[in-house]
Amino acid sequence: ELGWISKVYVNRPAVVRHAEEIKKWKTVKGNWQAAWLLKAVTCIDLTTLSGDDTPSNVQRLCFKAKHPIREDLLKALDMHDKGITVGAVCVYPARVTDAVNALKAAGCNIPVASVAAGFPSGQTPLETKLAEIRLAVEYGAREIDIVISRSLVLTGQWEGLYEEIRRCRAACGEAHMKTILATGELGSLANVYKASMIAMMAGSDFIKTSTGKEVENATFPVGVVMMRAIKEYYWQTGYKVGFKPAGGIRTAKEAITWLMLVKEELGAEWLTPELFRLGASSLLGDIEQQIFYHVTGSYALQHELAMA
Repeated sequence: ELGWISKVYVNRPAVVRHAEEIKKWKTVKGNWQAAWLLKAVTCIDLTTLSGDDTPSNVQRLCFKAKHPIREDLLKALDMHDKGITVGAVCVYPARVTDAVNALKAAGCNIPVASVAAGFPSGQTPLETKLAEIRLAVEYGAREIDIVISRSLVLTGQWEGLYEEIRRCRAACGEAHMKTILATGELGSLANVYKASMIAMMAGSDFIKTSTGKEVENATFPVGVVMMRAIKEYYWQTGYKVGFKPAGGIRTAKEAITWLMLVKEELGAEWLTPELFRLGASSLLGDIEQQIFYHVTGSYALQHELAMA
């Protein structure tokens, strides 16, 4: 529906001002902080996307996904029996089988997410992208994080972008599809809004800010614009699309701020793993450190917390 996006205007100064206010929000303290941090843990896509990934480090990551916070810390918070795990484990297609087998051996049902469709650049032919998606699903991935061709946005080929995402959605089959917009490379906030709308129209279950490989990744101005698009799409269609900021989110404080922003813009019903994820590789370590401090009154030494 090109009429939805043909007259889009984003007031950039107003968005930037709002984003600056977000950074000044006071964070929660005490038990409230611990509760928000545990909520953040359940929404993390625990990620490893390195060229030197091996079956063994994927296996360790999967163990951490099932036991994200030390058991004694959870017992101190009376949360040890609540089944707290991360939202998903995210890897390259070649490592999906390793992750599936490791999680199966651990006896848990955490979904495996795989990046695909020419991640991170998107500069591969469409047929290659579709083949990669199908292989990842065949290997056992239950969620697929695709990346769009930025050139289609930058040249205004909205119908072409819609068709590409639609075909990727079809290739995913029953797997959930998160569409990475790579917002740092789209040129303007108006393009971010338009690309968000097109991605949702084409059937995306989530829209995601970044690959984590761009110079600029998840920022609050971009988050506000994408969430406003999600809200508009929900008003128009009644369909809830999820949101995933990713890239550069490393501290517990940042994670809480993103949770608060989602609650502010979209409502508490979006604060579930089904509609909100945090893409991160090192965030969990800082969250566990903050929970350790909350329980013990001191920060953990390096050897006291397992690999995040």
